[in-house]
Amino acid sequence: MDEDIPPAADTRAPPPGVRAIEQALLTMPLSPGVYRMLDGRGEALYVGKARALKKRVYSYTQVGRLPERLRRMVSETVSMEIVTTHTEAEALLLEANLIKRLKPRFNILLRDDKTYPWLMMTDGHAFPQITKHRGKPGKGASYWGPFASAWAVNQTVTAMQRVFLLRSCSDSVFTTRTRPCLLHQIKRCSAPCVDRIDKPSYDHLVAQARAFLSGKAGSVQKELAAEMERASEAMEFERAAALRDRIRGLTHVQGSGVINPASIEDADIIAIHQAAGQACVQVFFIRGGRNNGNRAFFPANARDEEAGEVLAAFVAQFYDDKPPPPLVLSNVLLAEPELIAEALGLKAGRKVELSVPQRGEKRAVVEHAATNAREALERRLAEGAGQAKLLDGVATLFGLPAAPERIETYDNSHIMGTNAYGVMVVAGPEGFNKQAYRKYAIRGPITPGDDFAMMREVLERRFGRALREQAARQDEAGDAPSRPAPLRPDWPALLLIAGGLGQFSAVRPVLDDLGVTDVKLVAIAKGPDRDAGREWFHTGHAAPFQLPPRDPVLYYLQRLRDEAHRFAITTHRAGRSKAIVRSELDEIPGIGPLRKRALLNHFGSARGVKQAGLVDLENAPGISRETARSIYGHFHAGWRDGG
Repeated sequence: MDEDIPPAADTRAPPPGVRAIEQALLTMPLSPGVYRMLDGRGEALYVGKARALKKRVYSYTQVGRLPERLRRMVSETVSMEIVTTHTEAEALLLEANLIKRLKPRFNILLRDDKTYPWLMMTDGHAFPQITKHRGKPGKGASYWGPFASAWAVNQTVTAMQRVFLLRSCSDSVFTTRTRPCLLHQIKRCSAPCVDRIDKPSYDHLVAQARAFLSGKAGSVQKELAAEMERASEAMEFERAAALRDRIRGLTHVQGSGVINPASIEDADIIAIHQAAGQACVQVFFIRGGRNNGNRAFFPANARDEEAGEVLAAFVAQFYDDKPPPPLVLSNVLLAEPELIAEALGLKAGRKVELSVPQRGEKRAVVEHAATNAREALERRLAEGAGQAKLLDGVATLFGLPAAPERIETYDNSHIMGTNAYGVMVVAGPEGFNKQAYRKYAIRGPITPGDDFAMMREVLERRFGRALREQAARQDEAGDAPSRPAPLRPDWPALLLIAGGLGQFSAVRPVLDDLGVTDVKLVAIAKGPDRDAGREWFHTGHAAPFQLPPRDPVLYYLQRLRDEAHRFAITTHRAGRSKAIVRSELDEIPGIGPLRKRALLNHFGSARGVKQAGLVDLENAPGISRETARSIYGHFHAGWRDGG
């Protein structure tokens, strides 16, 4: 009978990606750690963590049980790397760090390349300054935050000035004031710069501000109320009125409700909403019972993941570069909540609680965040629908088989051939992809000002490298050579060249020689008198044509061209400034990076150094008398001792 016949053994060789994983499993331990799937270029495809590396990685050899996204990831895997850790919580922290740094294509990615502003109060000055701060916290100051935006921290600085009358000016401005500034006139500064307040009184204001920022707003308000009553009883009515205004300002800052929940001191409110294969995560920062603002995030590669998985990946990456608060409230339960809480506790040095509130004010705050997440995602989807119509219009205009997933736009910038750069700008269904932008310093040899040769070099380098990497991957996998697959995420459907027929004629042979025949090439040239709206399009297969001046597709193509031009100009200017500094100062014997930085900080620019007198150079910090004479002699060739 058929059921008595044993099934035939599967003699088919496993796919190359599975073979690479099986090879790595031979020496892989069972300890906790982080693994990386690498492609033929050595770039990370996926980063994951595991309590037992060998068991977790083995699951990737069972390709039939994997979702489509991970099957594609396994098919592109050429090698693996691992890092062992002591615990799974440490592995989670390392995984989040590597994902943010490497941005693997198959991980859920937090798109957050911005630094968060903080409120800073200096500690080392007799009259501390309160201001906003970005970047890594330094010594000699106290910090509160983070804030969701510069607007949020600016609002808080303004409120702190109104209530506590602390200065916000820099130390250099403070030491040079001879009369009160406008902030004192509008009652937002106590003017310690011109001795309108003594140090003990200012210290008292600083103590009140610190107490308020530490969540003790109630005690500060009671203290101000008591001071106002004493001033009124002593018939110091002007002082009592000033205290009354401060109390009103403090009451306004403390305004409670869903936006400023009274029952929450320090927490982050995180809510997720998913629709149409996309996700939005909304984060509200609550510190000291105050709302420090909110921000929406749209994680990438989250289409097929459950909300708890997306939120868990988001939280791990979100707190990679900032301290987590003691409480994190969310609208859905995170995947592996105990592990994430343990990892965040390790990072914070104290317990961090994860909670999904079911009732009360905390529940109302979470629902408010979820509503904001839904509305932000709806706005993004509406914008995406408009973007999709534009891409459909581009496909129709240029005869593409489908709406382009990736459009690359190229432009050059130089001054008489010097500091020449070519740039590539990338756009697609989600708008401009600035992480994919590239800049190319022109190497030559090229006749100065030859824009055609510059564009040829840029295209040769961009596509020549892509083809070499493709060939290397095919050799590694043992596949027959072929042209790059058009479905590769870094392979464009459309190339837009800033220029006319000359640029088109210069670039077309480059692509033909490389065998790049599956990419549509279009040159966009400005019309008569360089008027926007009268551009000519060159495709090589038909006569040049123009679009109606108000055509939405024309506006879109203009935006692509203008963005490439902007990026080219800023790249050229940055390169030119760097070259000026290098040529002016780096040629001086004995001037290394530290002394160069000291000179630029003191004189403001290389030109300032060049124009400085010998005495000024000798008085510059970090510059000895001998070094000053060397610098002065470099810029004044006829100068001699005694001359």
